[in-house]
Amino acid sequence: MTTTVPAKLDGKVALVTGGSRGIGEAVALRLAEDGADVALTYLGSAERAEAVAAKITAMGRRGRAVRADSADPQEVRAVVAAVAERFGRLDILVNNAGVGVLGPIGEIGLDDVDRVLEVNVRAPFLFAQAAATHLTEGGRIVTIGSCIAKRTAFPGGSLYATSKAAVIGLTKALARELGPRGITANVVHPGPIDTDMNPADGPSAAFQAGFTALGSFGRAADVAATVAHLAGEEGRYITGAEIAVDGGFAV
Repeated sequence: MTTTVPAKLDGKVALVTGGSRGIGEAVALRLAEDGADVALTYLGSAERAEAVAAKITAMGRRGRAVRADSADPQEVRAVVAAVAERFGRLDILVNNAGVGVLGPIGEIGLDDVDRVLEVNVRAPFLFAQAAATHLTEGGRIVTIGSCIAKRTAFPGGSLYATSKAAVIGLTKALARELGPRGITANVVHPGPIDTDMNPADGPSAAFQAGFTALGSFGRAADVAATVAHLAGEEGRYITGAEIAVDGGFAV
């Protein structure tokens, strides 16, 4: 007799912000592989987002791509409500969407400051706030941070590091507030990860890899595996934690 083992996230619904490429795409696909139905937000490329949603559907899961600007509070709230209504529930929120502006502090303009803080700080707060009304026992919030939130190994990262350090405080506060409801909140800090925005063969790749203990870039799938662990039953007793997937960048 053949026994079918249920996927780890069968029956769960996940929302992954910025899920059309890079780490977000890898996370969306991994959660679907583990059994979840997945909605993902995008801002720029509808074609790429729909392609990710199609891959999720091809796995036998429900996949949906939704355009939403994380800098717009109304769109943030609307997309959470729409996903919960369409799928009938919401179990997992992955705050992945982000923007980065690097450079000397004297050259960073106010528009840059506003945009980075809107997308990297305010949006995760508002997504979590909106999701908290739908999450129940076993709910998960995972936010993608950054290795430079813990170690600013090179100059030029003042604004980006500020934004990613902020989500550490948010995560710990969420863990404390939502813990009595059986909801966990954690932050994952990627190091140099091979994506189209930061390729492992790019002009600054050797420089970045040199700060890691392993001396190399990681894969988006490495980050996705950690997110999936936190999202599943095996992550039930992990909350308020910072988990580095950075090849030893922060050691």
